[in-house]
Parts: sequence; C-alpha cells; structure tokens
Amino acid sequence: MVDLYPWLKAAHVIAVISWMAGMLYLPRLFVYHCDAPTGSPQSETFKVMERRLLKAIINPAMAATWILGLWLAWDGFRFQGGWLHAKIALVVILSGLHGQMVKWVREFAEDRNIRPARFYRIVNEVPTVLMIGIVILVIVKPF
Repeated sequence: MVDLYPWLKAAHVIAVISWMAGMLYLPRLFVYHCDAPTGSPQSETFKVMERRLLKAIINPAMAATWILGLWLAWDGFRFQGGWLHAKIALVVILSGLHGQMVKWVREFAEDRNIRPARFYRIVNEVPTVLMIGIVILVIVKPF
C-alpha cells in the first residue's frame, strides 16, 4: 500500500511555492501598474496580468495549500504543538493579505487605485516576512 503522507506533503510544498510566487509577484505588478497612465495600453495589460495571475495561480494555489495543509496537520500532528498553532496563525494572516490583494486587483481593474507605488513596494515585503516565520516554525519547531 502506498503511503499518501509524503505525496500529499510534496503537493503541499508545491502549492505553497506557487502561492508564494504569486503573492510576491502581484504587488510588484501593482508597483508598475501605478506608473501606467489610466486607460493606456500598459494599464490594460497590467489588468489582464493581475487578473490571470490571481485566478489561474494564486487562488488555486492558496486553496490547495489550505486543503493539503489542514489534512497534513491533522494526519501528522493531530493539530498538536505550539509551533503548528503559530504557523497556522501566520498562514491566516497571509490569507488575509491574499484577500486584500483580491480587493486591490478589483480596484485596479475599475481604475480606482488611490495608493502610490511606494505603498505596494512595502506590501511586497510582507509575504516574505510571513514566509520566513512559517518556514522557521516548520523546520525548527521552536516550541
């Protein structure tokens, strides 16, 4: 009989990498989009890129990350361990940022962005900080 745990763990890591790639790239698109004049061909291209990145990569990757992660947390750890609870808390925060990015994609699509490029440059660092915390918690399991 095949042990599914390592296969699901591998799929979870692939989903996480895909989600993080999108979460790191989307704010960078926002930075460039801020510099494109409203209604310009560049602005319209950024709208398509942002929408496709969100719908084709970020949203499915987040869903797979959560589904597989919860299964692994149950099957492997029975939701036990302070490190696991802290990790889940950071993933909830990352998911909240994801939801905020969905809102920003919509605002850009409707030409209603009011934030400067500098704001999105700062936002671009938040997923990295969360990822560092999550990886440390998973690998080191400090508590």
